[in-house]
Amino acid sequence: MTDEEAEANYHSGLPGVLGVIDTAISKIEAVILALGVLLMALNTVINVIARFVFGNSIMFSGELNRILIIMITFAGIGYAARHGRHIRMSAIYDALPVGGRRALMIVISLFTSLVMFFLLYYSMIYILDLYSKGRVLPAMSLPVWMIYVWVPIGFLITGIQYLLTAIKNMTSHDVYLSTGVVDGYKDTETEV
Repeated sequence: MTDEEAEANYHSGLPGVLGVIDTAISKIEAVILALGVLLMALNTVINVIARFVFGNSIMFSGELNRILIIMITFAGIGYAARHGRHIRMSAIYDALPVGGRRALMIVISLFTSLVMFFLLYYSMIYILDLYSKGRVLPAMSLPVWMIYVWVPIGFLITGIQYLLTAIKNMTSHDVYLSTGVVDGYKDTETEV
């Protein structure tokens, strides 16, 4: 199954309300990421055509891509956490038995969740500071604080995802990297 099929058919492994929240966040992330990438590609192609055919770039193209990059980046951290695609330093973790790995994964998930919520708090302070200064983007005349709204949203989604991962590990016998990804290595079979 490809990543696209897995995302389209995503169903949370969490019970009840937590599963509904997890699935809803998954759908929102998928829409944000897909629209962001498509809009950025379309904006870039149109700008290149305008520059080479008409001799003038679209003046707000760079600002729009900046907004989309911020949106994709901070929606993408939640996606990476959901699918267990984050970077892991696992030498000690791999040497532990299943119970130890599960306990360590709970601690790691809770700590990472706390860090995400801490960054959420400080990103909100930063946005309020930008808001108070009243700066605007030169070409689009949008307030600068508006383009950074995706930062706390991304930290919130990622913090929730790691919190749900900790809960999943507390209620399961297996070790989970995220709510839907069981820890383990895929054996690759070589064809003879």
